[in-house]
Amino acid sequence: MSYQDRLLKAIPGGCHTYSRGFDQFPPNAPQILTGGKGAYVFDENKKSFLDYGMGLRSVNIGYANDEIDAAAISQIRSGNNLTRASMVELEAAELMIDLIDSVEMVKFAKNGSSAVTAAVKLARAYTGRDKVVRCLDHPFFSYDDWFIGSTVLTKGVPLDAQENTLIFRYNDITSLDRIIDQHKGKIACVILEPSTINHPLDGFLNKVRDVCTREGIVFILDEMITGFRWDLKGAQHLYKVKPDLTTFGKAMSNGFSLSCVGGAKDIMKLGSIEKIGEERVFLLSSTHGAEMSSLGAFIATVKFMNDNNLIDKLWKTGSTLINSMNDLAQKNGLGDYFKAGGVPCSPIYETCDHSGKISNEFRTLFCQEMIRNNVLMPWIALSHSHDAAELEHTKFAVDCALKVYKAALTDGVEKYLDINKVIKPVFRKYN
Repeated sequence: MSYQDRLLKAIPGGCHTYSRGFDQFPPNAPQILTGGKGAYVFDENKKSFLDYGMGLRSVNIGYANDEIDAAAISQIRSGNNLTRASMVELEAAELMIDLIDSVEMVKFAKNGSSAVTAAVKLARAYTGRDKVVRCLDHPFFSYDDWFIGSTVLTKGVPLDAQENTLIFRYNDITSLDRIIDQHKGKIACVILEPSTINHPLDGFLNKVRDVCTREGIVFILDEMITGFRWDLKGAQHLYKVKPDLTTFGKAMSNGFSLSCVGGAKDIMKLGSIEKIGEERVFLLSSTHGAEMSSLGAFIATVKFMNDNNLIDKLWKTGSTLINSMNDLAQKNGLGDYFKAGGVPCSPIYETCDHSGKISNEFRTLFCQEMIRNNVLMPWIALSHSHDAAELEHTKFAVDCALKVYKAALTDGVEKYLDINKVIKPVFRKYN
């Protein structure tokens, strides 16, 4: 029995986040991994792959970094999970407050979904309203009903949850104004990421800020992806905007399980317990939310980022990679069909068919050919461990992949796919 069969037999979907599913990779991708070091991961046969997935963007320094691991192990040896709040819990909370301009109080959790849903709950409690407005262009906020009900995956989600979440478009303030006018006085919060593949244009984020202030709506920025990549103090600092609530996770602890919700004290304190007689908001309560190893890793990650000027390196590495990939596309006569771009600290690539339309078939082919040259590039998440040698290897692999891509445009992509199984969108109604 293959590892994929064993995984599917034991785990619904074969993994614990759908982005790791077999349907997100070409058939020649490793079915299981045994470890990682730096910018590389290893399969069951100890074969190494240069990795650009980097733990679903959670690893920004490198796998098994000695400094980060030592900080986590030190906390494990101190007990890891104690009966009352730990010293490292306090230190991590105070570090987060000192680091992020908008954070006056903070609550830790273990995954992004929990933190973002906690922010939504706080907004509803603070405003006394039910409706949530979320950005359609940002693919994932939470596994909870309030978000999933606004996608095509509505099975198992109550109708009222589906109806209470509304959508607007990024960099389109008119679309937000329209939704707010239609639901005047009923909207608890507006939630979006500061950026994904594009920068905000024409002061868009501050326009959202102004609309929320005017209408008494809580403004939430989800920095799960942008945090600890765009800027050490968050993309909100880079773009000079101050949300009411903000969420972080992923790269904040170099792959250790940690997330948080933080923000203005007058909202965050609704989850507190010291004011006798005040109605409580049951915010977050997690046995492992303040696990000491992850908090130790977070503190060490921030120190490493400061000491090594990591943010600057991510931006420079990303710019180099984008230019290199586009140069290779032009060299192979594929400038209209394969394009790299995005925000330099978090590059993207697009794969198009012969008509110029985005194509999952050609994305599958590109990923397949990259894997042939030992590069795993389902997307591009950079780390401190992606150095000159890694970029040179990537350049070679991209050049090889694009030569096959060019032939497939002429002969048909099916001819060059090992098995005609195409990468699928995570958010699809039917398997």
